[in-house]
Amino acid sequence: YNVRPLPSQPSFLLIARMINNKGIREYVEAIRKVKKNYPKVKFSMVGGIEENIDGIDPQEIQSWVLEGLVDYKGALPDVRQEIEDCSVYVLPSYREGTPRSVLEAMSMGRAIITADVPGCRDPVIHGVTGFLVQSKDSSDLANAMERLIEDEKLRTTMGQKSREYAVKRYSDDSVVAEIIAELGI
Repeated sequence: YNVRPLPSQPSFLLIARMINNKGIREYVEAIRKVKKNYPKVKFSMVGGIEENIDGIDPQEIQSWVLEGLVDYKGALPDVRQEIEDCSVYVLPSYREGTPRSVLEAMSMGRAIITADVPGCRDPVIHGVTGFLVQSKDSSDLANAMERLIEDEKLRTTMGQKSREYAVKRYSDDSVVAEIIAELGI
């Protein structure tokens, strides 16, 4: 996951299984709010359909696509092109471990917007590498999105800081060094 240039226009991406607790509906509701002021901004989603009690019905996802809110790509074996095509990565999940998708987006130099919940908040430095928003709050999410739409320099700077922090804190070399130090080897 190498650094890639940011697209010329602001665009947003969410990668997650299509289930409620990933904050999918909050993402879509935030998009509705943002599109009122910024109708041309692009929003995408990548992730597989889950057939369980928390899964989002594929027809509902299709209705969002037909409404012009989001470009849904389905499940993809390699998400690097999608991350390259976005300028901001969004994950409003209700809970996570350390989200791999956030680390991948950071390593490619993308600003992050994620929920201020355990796991999601851990790799993000609020105001530096991205924004932490209140869980289940589409208005807070929309405000963070609009701030990054309006400020190209902030998107760029946060993306650069994301990459720096991902390499410093989460690269294989830094993780192995931390484990060795913990073990006293």
